[in-house]
Amino acid sequence: QVQFVESGGGLVQPGGSLKLACETSGFVFGDYDMDWHRQTPGTPRVIVASITNRGRITYIDSVKGRFTISRDDAKSTVYLQLNNLAPDDTGVYYCNSCPARRFGQGTQVTFSS
Repeated sequence: QVQFVESGGGLVQPGGSLKLACETSGFVFGDYDMDWHRQTPGTPRVIVASITNRGRITYIDSVKGRFTISRDDAKSTVYLQLNNLAPDDTGVYYCNSCPARRFGQGTQVTFSS
């Protein structure tokens, strides 16, 4: 059974940082590209960062220079380092493989002013 277990979210202040982790199981992690998605209330999920199984990385423009995606194939885990957080970064963050499978519970990032 494929599982994605996200962790590391929390309440952050302006300019704060968080490191999200997503532990996966049930598939051969090293064979797949991985994405981090973000969802805010009333909007669809959007992919904010991607890393291929060969390590090629892409970001949406709004997070470039602030977020860093990485992966550890030995641990079947993908990470997202969030720096210099801003209000628009608030949301539930999910990881998934590409192509996507059933999403996990996600981890909430809330911006506190």
